[in-house]
Amino acid sequence: MEFNKIIEEKSAEAWEVYIPNLSVDCVVFGFHDTTLKVLVTRLKDKDIWAIPGGYVLKTENLKEAANRILFTRTGAENIYLEEFKVFSNLNRNDGVFDEFPDTLWNKQRFLSVGFYALVDFHQVNLVMDDISDACEWKAIDELPDFMMDHRSIFDIALITLRKQLNDKPIGYNLLPEKFTMPELQKLYEIILAKKLNRGNFYRKMLRYDILIKLDESRKGGAHKAPDLYQFDVEKYEKALKEGLNNGW
Repeated sequence: MEFNKIIEEKSAEAWEVYIPNLSVDCVVFGFHDTTLKVLVTRLKDKDIWAIPGGYVLKTENLKEAANRILFTRTGAENIYLEEFKVFSNLNRNDGVFDEFPDTLWNKQRFLSVGFYALVDFHQVNLVMDDISDACEWKAIDELPDFMMDHRSIFDIALITLRKQLNDKPIGYNLLPEKFTMPELQKLYEIILAKKLNRGNFYRKMLRYDILIKLDESRKGGAHKAPDLYQFDVEKYEKALKEGLNNGW
């Protein structure tokens, strides 16, 4: 079924089940092949890209809505979600639904609550909904042109993620269960877009006391096999709630 017909049919139901004038947009970050990536979708028949989003059911709160939307897109549960900003500019929908009547649900003015999500790249199962013809991971420096204000939503999500590194741990939702210290440092450098001193990074991460050094090493390569680590989940969760005490 073509995009316009699907939108028109969904509009009638939307008025009944969703909270008016409120939406959720989710910037989903994943880490793969030493690259920070973002989940993006393309509207069917339109060659317009977007970040995953949707509306809030009358029976759920905002975070439940964000989790539901991301589960339908990725199949991932227990996703780390951070609410970071409300987007409220006038005419956010300009250019996308202009050809539709003003009574269309999607054409109303929406305040959108932005969340960013951190997911394990290997634990997601990308799914296209019926108004999309693509659902893909894109490197953060190779993003397509976005619809509406989605580029601004992404930009602010990335800025917020970088700021979070100053007082909260990161990596548990982005790295495999076992990882090396160079792999963790690479993740921080990519997010921060700057090089970090190896010795300072190692000392700081160990001082945070959120890592467990394993009696294993990463095999392969010509150099000494690096030690493997994993996060101490209990201490990691505590640091998320209480914060760290040093910035980058």
